[in-house]
Amino acid sequence: MSLRIVFMGTPDFAVPTLAEIIGAGHEVVAVYSQPPRAAGRGMAERKSPVQAFAEAAGIPVLTPMNFKAEAERAVFAAHAADAAVVVAYGLLLPAAVLAAPRLGCFNLHASALPRWRGAAPIQRAIVAGDNETAVMVMRMEQGLDTGPVCLGERVAIGADETAGELHDALARRGAELMVRALSALERGTLDCQPQPAEGVTYAQKIDKAEARIDFRSDAPHVHNLIRGLSPFPGAWFEIGPEGKRERIKVLRTVLTEGTAAPGTVLDDRLTVACGSGAVRFLELQRAGKKPMSAAEVLRGFPIPAGTRL
Repeated sequence: MSLRIVFMGTPDFAVPTLAEIIGAGHEVVAVYSQPPRAAGRGMAERKSPVQAFAEAAGIPVLTPMNFKAEAERAVFAAHAADAAVVVAYGLLLPAAVLAAPRLGCFNLHASALPRWRGAAPIQRAIVAGDNETAVMVMRMEQGLDTGPVCLGERVAIGADETAGELHDALARRGAELMVRALSALERGTLDCQPQPAEGVTYAQKIDKAEARIDFRSDAPHVHNLIRGLSPFPGAWFEIGPEGKRERIKVLRTVLTEGTAAPGTVLDDRLTVACGSGAVRFLELQRAGKKPMSAAEVLRGFPIPAGTRL
């Protein structure tokens, strides 16, 4: 047997789950994704990763702006789905949509719910210095990530792990978890339990203003900010004289020792003093260039000891 599935997702994070569902033999009758957006230097419209994958697999894709119109809700209901699977779709679903699939709508969320409900759970967990997170399958209801949890898997966060690395690991683990949940749903054995009332936190979207590195913070805070915003949007500092200042993103660091005024470069390896302790830059990205190691950057862009960032 297999389930009739409507899949709803947009970014790269959702693609492994869609691939696993197809590979498990379920019938994906339609895919919903955010509409194509202008992107890149030419600002050409670009399909989402989920739309591109689904079309390559021969699955019909719908890209409504929202579900406010009765016509869009009727189209969704007409799929006669057993279940909807939602992974980083980017739209809140109204009650009529949530009620349409015969067995319900199920969301894959990248946090240890109820911690980090919301839009940016991976980044927020790292920036906060959490040493563990999770992927969880939740039966959806109208609240923001408030539904009962059906399956979950805890995942350790490495001390130097970046948001990009954790994103990829959780995407793989989450895909496997969702397929397990659908198998249990098909058998009638999927058990969903309410989330605890304690420990609720919200993962707000990353604001651009947060990405500027404040070296007055202690070294662990600076380190966590940098790895939590790597590779996107990228934590940054500025260097150079007024009027010619260049913004440089820092993508990878390690904690180390050092004392000086915050933001002072301490040596020829790009060790930088913080409010307490220091960080060593390992990977950076200059404007318009690819990510490079600190050594590669220094060969073409000297930043001598004593420089204030």
